[in-house]
Amino acid sequence: RGIVSGNPKYPLPEFPPIRLFSPSRAASRPGCRCGRRHHRRCISVPLPLQSESLSLSLSIHPMALLSSQTFLLFSIPLLLCHTLATASSTFTASSAAYYPNSEQEGTTDGDCGYGSFGATLNGGDVSAASNLYRNGVGCGACYQVKCTNSNYCSDNGVTVVITDSGDSGNSDFILSERAFVGMGQTADAGASLLALGVVNIEYTRVSCSYPNQNMTIKIDENSTYPTYLAFLIEYQQGNQDIINVQLCETVNLTCKLLDRTHGAVWTVVSPPTGPLSVRMLLSGGEEGDETWVVPVNNIPQNWTAGAVYDTGIQS
Repeated sequence: RGIVSGNPKYPLPEFPPIRLFSPSRAASRPGCRCGRRHHRRCISVPLPLQSESLSLSLSIHPMALLSSQTFLLFSIPLLLCHTLATASSTFTASSAAYYPNSEQEGTTDGDCGYGSFGATLNGGDVSAASNLYRNGVGCGACYQVKCTNSNYCSDNGVTVVITDSGDSGNSDFILSERAFVGMGQTADAGASLLALGVVNIEYTRVSCSYPNQNMTIKIDENSTYPTYLAFLIEYQQGNQDIINVQLCETVNLTCKLLDRTHGAVWTVVSPPTGPLSVRMLLSGGEEGDETWVVPVNNIPQNWTAGAVYDTGIQS
């Protein structure tokens, strides 16, 4: 029970079953769902209490000051209540587990297809997800996750990036050990959380941010020039999902819609020729409108498997 994978390097955990989805993992175990590889923001409202506005009211009329004070007296509590209510409603209650042997890094064979990049992304604060994986659409999404045990848990918790799929009971997240400990107030508190194994949490979607780092396109090692092209989009920023990708010739602008074969991997057979422009359709996010984004830089004509190309954009 509770085997994280079929790999014997993972010890048997002492808490409820955890299953990470990789190609051959736990395939023969009844009830273990395996993934397939290769194949609101809290609103902070500034208070309108400024000395300049009070002085202005005094210079206009005494009744104006009374009216202004009355408005401020009643509006400030309302604004605060609205802010608190909004903040509370943006978090979703759930639970989180963790997978062993990930004190410093995440897994290198997660279903998103990130490989070694996924292990070190966000400093190793990464997570597998069940429903939030969304057949790969959730790959690269960032979440603020904080546990709720006041004896051990910090107020802000930890920000994690989804790099894999998996489930453990009713938990929405299976965090790396590093991220799981990061929810604690101190190192000792984090160790106490590890001993619990599974903890109650609250989570919310947040914007991913990688300062001074543009989004990059990593050509998958299985690509074969010029007949088959597969790539991943790395360092995805903001809080929108990449829901479609097109590859276009830069000369005659002929475009092909790519397939999401697994996780964050986009593929096309018989790709267009010449320098290639990538067009990404982003989900609506908070604004509600889907948007096509075109990187500044193109994939060069003679692209090679394993190469990484800078898009020139950060969102």
